[in-house]
Amino acid sequence: MDPALLRERELFKKRALSTPAVERRPAPSESSSSKKRKARPDKEASGSKQGADSNNGSFNLKALSGSSGYRFGVLAKIVNYMKTRHQKGDTHGLSLEEILDETKLLDIGMKQKQWLMGEALANNPKIEVNDGRYGFKPKYNLKDKKALLRLLDKHDQLGLGGVMLEDVEEGLPNSAKAIKALGDQIVFVTRPDKRKILFFNDKHCQFTVDDEFQKLWRSIPVDSMDEEKIEEYLKRQGITSMQETGPKKMLPIHKRKKGGSQKARRFKTHNHHLAGVLEDYTDGVPTKK
Repeated sequence: MDPALLRERELFKKRALSTPAVERRPAPSESSSSKKRKARPDKEASGSKQGADSNNGSFNLKALSGSSGYRFGVLAKIVNYMKTRHQKGDTHGLSLEEILDETKLLDIGMKQKQWLMGEALANNPKIEVNDGRYGFKPKYNLKDKKALLRLLDKHDQLGLGGVMLEDVEEGLPNSAKAIKALGDQIVFVTRPDKRKILFFNDKHCQFTVDDEFQKLWRSIPVDSMDEEKIEEYLKRQGITSMQETGPKKMLPIHKRKKGGSQKARRFKTHNHHLAGVLEDYTDGVPTKK
């Protein structure tokens, strides 16, 4: 044999001995690999469906059809829609099928429809039912600006205060236009919680107050005092406060009971000055003297 080939053989053996050996693991069987391959597409398909629903911003109504959250979500959507159409002036009633059609809730089941008709809409304080048709029921059912002005005037005369702006907007169609048309006939007051109240502006009660009286009125702080402390302060200053301003209750009138024995009536005698002139005819015609 060629000595050069022998030298290369020896070098090859040395390199093979110096190189570390790597153990190979057995290859997986075909059954396990097929199971893994089948499981992956199912997971990917379910994930893609969930992702599509979440990306679209909607949820599967049919999957949640039995939950209470879905039911009350449907009810809230219907009530809000009925309120919106009432504010636009559409005050006529709608059937349940018309409501579901206009709110695009046509995929709800028969159980949900029965729940809406028999319980949810029938017992809702903001929905009224007339002959199987449903309409919105606001706190104050106002037709126009004149009705609003009469309501505020009535509250002012009865001492009930003002009316919440949100209640007016709820019950008066095109409320912003009506309030703007009334102008200075109403007064706005904003509460600390940023909610607005409407009051009737009674121009007959407008009068000017002296500056001196205004200074005296504003010089007494009452922010940190309750009604009892204010009343005590007024008593110390010799001022009596108004109390019991409401209507007084009439006490029942007790009838006197009649006695068991009735006394004989006594008749008064008159014409005492004619005692010697008058004659008595009880026993017949008197004899002449």
